[in-house]
Amino acid sequence: MSHQADSLKSIFYALGANFAIAIAKLVAAVITNSGSMLAEGIHSLADCGNQILLLFGIKRAKRPPDAHHPLGYGKTVYFWSFIVAIMLFSMGGLFSVYEGVHKLHETEPMQSPWIAIGVLVFAIVAESLSMAGCVREVNKVRAGRSFRQWFIETRQSELLVIFGEDLAALMGLVLALIAVSLAMITGNPLFDALGSIGIGILLLVVAVMVGTEVKALIIGQGVEPAEHQRMWAFLESQSDVERVFNLLTMQMGDDVMAAIKAQMKPQTSDIALIEAINRVEAAFKQQFPNVVWCFFEPDFVD
Repeated sequence: MSHQADSLKSIFYALGANFAIAIAKLVAAVITNSGSMLAEGIHSLADCGNQILLLFGIKRAKRPPDAHHPLGYGKTVYFWSFIVAIMLFSMGGLFSVYEGVHKLHETEPMQSPWIAIGVLVFAIVAESLSMAGCVREVNKVRAGRSFRQWFIETRQSELLVIFGEDLAALMGLVLALIAVSLAMITGNPLFDALGSIGIGILLLVVAVMVGTEVKALIIGQGVEPAEHQRMWAFLESQSDVERVFNLLTMQMGDDVMAAIKAQMKPQTSDIALIEAINRVEAAFKQQFPNVVWCFFEPDFVD
């Protein structure tokens, strides 16, 4: 991932958009008495908190290795990304479902629905700009893969979370706009309540999807499959290497740990063999600069 996407840029896009949207939604929710609008306002506030947690996680992940954490703190960002997924689940999804169910039992007519519609249109435009910024960063590393395949294979948890948040927010806004419009046209607040429930279910689905992918990173995943293939091919192309038996990698935030087992070409002495291994390691780290730790085991059998 030598051309890695700028996750910070995507986070700031989302934070700016969500803060403006949250204020507009909450004001509109108070005026219109719309459950869908209130659910969307709480969702946007939760997203702002999520982005602040991601920024905190990225900063903590940059701490250097120490005696207690010899491989560094890179995985810290995975922990905070998982917390964000849980918050998306609890604060966003569950509240939206609760608000919708509450409105089903205590239906109240909407007030000034055109205000809600205007705010939702503004929010869709703002969220679309945030989503476009996130997609630009994703496209830097997608390398021709579908968004679904990238979502499954990416090791950038913070970019994964922002993508999931922006997608859920944009789809939720469209759903809220449809619900509020139907409630205004028909005069039936039932549509507004159903819209809130629909938004909640959408958020729950996205939260589970994001949480599942981040959980895999916390447990421990290697580099992306395409990157692993490039590493293997590079090692086999080295003049000092006869054959690569195994290559194990571990993604540690932005950093990577690699363990290599390979058969080296015959050397004139033990010193010459060590020098050959050092050359391969140096070339490997130069080609893949995110490899911070490299452990090399020479052998003649797998």
